[in-house]
Amino acid sequence: MTEPLTGEEIERYARHIVLREIGGPGQARLKAARVLVIGAGGLGSPVLAYLAAAGVGLIGIADDDTVSLSNLQRQIVHDNDAVGETKTKSAARAIRRINPHVRVVCHEERITQANALDLMTGYDLVVDGSDSFETREVLALGAERCEIPMVMAAVGRFDGSVTVLAPHLADADGNPNPRLTDLFPQAPPAGAVPSCAEAGVVGALTGVIGTLQAMEVIKMITGAGTPLIGRLLLYDGLEARFDTIRYRRKAQA
Repeated sequence: MTEPLTGEEIERYARHIVLREIGGPGQARLKAARVLVIGAGGLGSPVLAYLAAAGVGLIGIADDDTVSLSNLQRQIVHDNDAVGETKTKSAARAIRRINPHVRVVCHEERITQANALDLMTGYDLVVDGSDSFETREVLALGAERCEIPMVMAAVGRFDGSVTVLAPHLADADGNPNPRLTDLFPQAPPAGAVPSCAEAGVVGALTGVIGTLQAMEVIKMITGAGTPLIGRLLLYDGLEARFDTIRYRRKAQA
């Protein structure tokens, strides 16, 4: 049973409610949703801000880092006064400022194989805002075992990508949806993908990609549109171009 919207919430989310694809029922589903965001950094910041503004009822934030001055160029939920503070605490404060109706759960820990299932249990969906392929592998496996979708993204310098993994579900033809290993059969060699600190990244790029992630979360929760399952959306910021690569579940040998 979803909790009914209050009069204040109906006014707050009026622009959602008038959308045929969302409406009152979709907004009620957002209110009832529990979303776990891994990382309160460049990607996690716009995800958290827009999910809070959208009225997602409970948002979990998992991050074991603290805010540094070099984060502020792109991690927009944090400000100068938050430098030295844990990112979860700073992000939770920003969420409450955006929307006091949203409940926040802080997980001040790095996700690992040992704790992934415990962290994800009880959530309806997980968002990957991490900065390493190894973490994405752990998240993808944990999300599949918990039978929840995962909205995954990555950024580098001026380009980024977004996709949705839901291998526990089937497509319209009854075929199982692809896994992370169907998109990336092998992890990149160590050192092949430089970190943001090494290669740099445009702050606004993380806003573009993180906002696309938030859009996919809203679609998955409300049932609006077609999520990026089996499709990798690529964005080239320098050329202002979007491309899409389709991928599918590989047949078992």
